[in-house]
Amino acid sequence: MPAPAIKICGIKTAEALEAAIAGRASHVGFNFYPPSPRFLALDEAAKLSAQAAGKVVRVGVFVDPDDAVIAGLLAAVPLDAIQLHGSETPERVAELRKHFGLPVWKALPVTTAADVDRAATYAGAAEFILFDAKTPKGTLPGGMGLSFDWSLLAGLRLSLPWGLAGGLSPDNVAEAVRITGTSLADTSSGVESAPGIKDPARIAAFCKAARAA
Repeated sequence: MPAPAIKICGIKTAEALEAAIAGRASHVGFNFYPPSPRFLALDEAAKLSAQAAGKVVRVGVFVDPDDAVIAGLLAAVPLDAIQLHGSETPERVAELRKHFGLPVWKALPVTTAADVDRAATYAGAAEFILFDAKTPKGTLPGGMGLSFDWSLLAGLRLSLPWGLAGGLSPDNVAEAVRITGTSLADTSSGVESAPGIKDPARIAAFCKAARAA
């Protein structure tokens, strides 16, 4: 099995971005959801996007965004893909993909096999599915350090590519990759020393562990 692609999400500083690039991560996530401790202001995002250009795939993370929000952001911050982390329907995903001409990822919260089965409804709309842990009602939709039963993804056959998020850390990512066979491992809180504060040493360890799986 080839080593998975690696996404370090919630990048907020030049130092964290450099650590992701040095660790040979394939993707970085910039968070544009204001309640999140990883939220990026426009001017900071523009600097980081320029720093990342041509080195890693830049994914913007949104939760149920308006078209105007994405349009305003893209005018200042070049992105390579849009990741949706809210209650967006397949129709909404297809609409955004057509409107902005960028690949659109859809994050799906998972607790049961039925949640995994929902992914099939996004075929032809999303470019990529990201299975993430379901978070408690009234909390952030991701970045909480929670994981789900990875065996739900074992042997999964899906008509569109998919990746794994939710509670992945340097300590468990190799096991998660082995169980699921995921093509991409995504981490945020798992490489932090405090909410929103990335630890370059943990980023390096995560990238190494994911590739070794």
